[in-house]
Amino acid sequence: MPEDFDEVLPRRNSESFKWRTYPPDVLPLFVADMDFKSPARVAQALRRYIDEGVFGYPRGLHSFDASELPSLSDIVVERMDRRYGWRITPEDVVYIPGVVPGLNLACHAVSSKGGAVLVQPPVYPPILSAPVNAHQNRQEAELERAADGSYSINWDTFESAITPETRMVILCNPHNPVGKMFGPEDLARIAEPCLSKDVVICSDEIHSDLVFGGRRHTPIASIDYEIAQRTITFVGPSKTFNLAGLQCAFAIIPNADLRRRFQAAREGLTPWINAPGIIAAQAAYRECQPWLDELLLYLERNRDFLNHFVRTELPGIRMTIPEATHLAWLDCRDLRLTNPYEFFLNHARVALSDGSTFGPGGAGFLRLNFACPRRTLEDALERIRRACFATGPPAPLGTS
Repeated sequence: MPEDFDEVLPRRNSESFKWRTYPPDVLPLFVADMDFKSPARVAQALRRYIDEGVFGYPRGLHSFDASELPSLSDIVVERMDRRYGWRITPEDVVYIPGVVPGLNLACHAVSSKGGAVLVQPPVYPPILSAPVNAHQNRQEAELERAADGSYSINWDTFESAITPETRMVILCNPHNPVGKMFGPEDLARIAEPCLSKDVVICSDEIHSDLVFGGRRHTPIASIDYEIAQRTITFVGPSKTFNLAGLQCAFAIIPNADLRRRFQAAREGLTPWINAPGIIAAQAAYRECQPWLDELLLYLERNRDFLNHFVRTELPGIRMTIPEATHLAWLDCRDLRLTNPYEFFLNHARVALSDGSTFGPGGAGFLRLNFACPRRTLEDALERIRRACFATGPPAPLGTS
């Protein structure tokens, strides 16, 4: 039976950060979780666990060794090989509650106070904050935007940004928010100065399953052995299967010494993943590929609908067409708004992500999450269109 991604779910009465942050008349298309039911097989597995009625400590409570969860570790190893041709071992896998804690742990593990971490804005805000949280200097090599809205790396900028103080480069691939997929040639060129200058690569690949047009994601650590030995890779089922609230992700670290340093950084600070997260991950990876195949078709249709609407109905906005992720990066600079985020929140009652929070290159932009039923997306876009053309927009929120 086909999945019903058109179903509009009543999420306002749930404990949803996305749907409880703003007043009830605001449509939230900001934070990157999906407004679809997670796969039925995941819900069934969780229901069996809940029906047992005992919620004690899971296996592995006092160890971060993947051997504590042999079944899930084997599933992760098999999946990396099958989907990406990436050969890893169960020992390479370190379980973490999410990518954001992982990014911060990596900064603590790799660099001492006063070192530097290079990022590529505009980029996911926790990537910008992780070096600062670890008392590192943040270096920036801004991505270059072309006239057609696509992004690429300016290699002179990137290579010159790596200094003797640089200890780590954080890569986001697929890139959030611009939807860029870095292919093998780009990845090899990113790795080259990192290898020659003894710089660790930290690669956030949490959106690696959400790829369009028949493309195939390439983990940077899969390119060759030397790169793998300098890389910490973050993956997990949260974005793919809409499981972010269950807190289960993986750091894949083939280098034993680097893995030991990462585990030492988390000792006493970062919790073990929880039992529902383990159960959901196992069910998702084992049984839910058909669900994912249908999801990707739906997301791609939403992306194309959104792009067509922007081109034909919103002449003051330009959209970067994402090659992956369910996020659209909207250039609103031609609207000449002081603050696009506040304008559309106040006058369209649509909550988007403020581009300025993504660092240099983000001012005047918005990020829109199109992982929602088509009816929700249509409603949001029509609100945005009316706000753009209204001569007398409604009063801001909180006034009457």
